[in-house]
Amino acid sequence: MSGWPSGLRRYVQVVVSSGGVGSNPTSDKKTDLDSVPDQCNRKWQTRSSLRTVWKTQLSVPTQFYTMSSYTLTYFPVKGRCGALKMMLADNGQQLKENLVSIEDWMKGDLKGSCLFGQLPKLEDGDLVLYQSNAMLRHLGRKHDAYGKTVCEASRIDMMNDSVEDLRLKYIKMIYQEYDTGKEAYCKDLPNHLKPFECILSKSKSGFLVGEKISFADYNLFDLLLNHKTLCSTCLDAFPALKSYVDKIAARPKVKALLECESFKKLPINGNGKQ
Repeated sequence: MSGWPSGLRRYVQVVVSSGGVGSNPTSDKKTDLDSVPDQCNRKWQTRSSLRTVWKTQLSVPTQFYTMSSYTLTYFPVKGRCGALKMMLADNGQQLKENLVSIEDWMKGDLKGSCLFGQLPKLEDGDLVLYQSNAMLRHLGRKHDAYGKTVCEASRIDMMNDSVEDLRLKYIKMIYQEYDTGKEAYCKDLPNHLKPFECILSKSKSGFLVGEKISFADYNLFDLLLNHKTLCSTCLDAFPALKSYVDKIAARPKVKALLECESFKKLPINGNGKQ
């Protein structure tokens, strides 16, 4: 504990001696600060809906949240929100959905109210977010799906950016080249899947980074499901990816969402092509 900033030492001493953030800081109970690193890795049970616990290396504050209420405004498609919905479902979170028809969107009023003139839009209390990857990162921070350290978080960002690269190629083919470019896209797809196969084949946890599922895993899983619809045999040559998809699909709350009729009936893309 030597070398810790004095203010942080006092903060940790209050957290440990009083039983957690939100407890009475005037408690007379004494705590040996040398034991704090082990204790700081626990998920403290407090009355607060948000608990921030400093980890041993003081590299990343991990935030633990209770049930939140989210509102998603989007078109009646899976589109860019499939991963978000799976992540919330897997964490037992409630999601209210405002579905927007193309007709209502074309009227322009809602579009004009959106920061960048586009959907999806996610509301988390007073926080309003646009951009689907920003939403995933936000949820990753809130629900312990952003790695254990700064290095893991950076690697998760790298993985998610790689998923986004493939998603953009997929979207371009779906909306601009489906009739003329689908065959060539499917033929070239193995070249884009090989890096993920290589990563997962070496992963002891079966996830992209670290020991736990991250927001990048939900994103890759969602995109792989889209590609299985596009080309049912696309994972046959990739045993690690195939096992990865089966593993995440078997998570009870993810499985329940995938089998939910309201989710199943949503088309993947807005133009009906998949």
